[in-house]
Amino acid sequence: MDAEPLALPGLPFALRPYGPDGRWAYADGTLTGRAGPRQDRFVPPAGESLESVSDAPRLLGAPPEGDFQLIARVTVGFGAAFDAGVLYLHVGERAWAKLCLELSPDVPTVCTVVTRGHSDDVNSFTVDGDALWLRISRTGRAYAFHASRDGARWTFVRVFGLAAAERPEETLVGFLAQSPTGEGCTVTWEGIEFRPYGLTDLRDGS
Repeated sequence: MDAEPLALPGLPFALRPYGPDGRWAYADGTLTGRAGPRQDRFVPPAGESLESVSDAPRLLGAPPEGDFQLIARVTVGFGAAFDAGVLYLHVGERAWAKLCLELSPDVPTVCTVVTRGHSDDVNSFTVDGDALWLRISRTGRAYAFHASRDGARWTFVRVFGLAAAERPEETLVGFLAQSPTGEGCTVTWEGIEFRPYGLTDLRDGS
């Protein structure tokens, strides 16, 4: 039986679970999800395929066409290397991207993955503590990742395109929890906000 869609205040689209059971719940402005043991979504650069076991709980929905920003403050219950809370972008089975607050491998770090058939893996900067604001933006055919310690001043992380980005009707955005080497990881997202417009400057975050 398909799970019921989850409606969050402020999001103009419903969210549906994908992948393993994430125990998704929403209450008092906080979304909670949990990755199980050794769950991740990553296609090794030297590998040949996305194995069925290489997956992690995702809660995703289809944004309206046009530019947008998805913002949330993520808090991660770190327990093992590469545990992470993620904002996730999906435009095809082998075309997707992750903006992560990740224990990489023993220091909280802003990390990104862009998958175009195979995944890359980039560390940006370290973070004090287990919480950070994250933002995915779409402006035209470009996507951008930014992070912020206070939700007001944003640090540019990455700008990129995806092969399927010219088909915005297939785009999904939302949330992912992962625990590639551990026994599980609980993540919360607060202050979730959707803005139906892009950025003036993808690099400075304005």
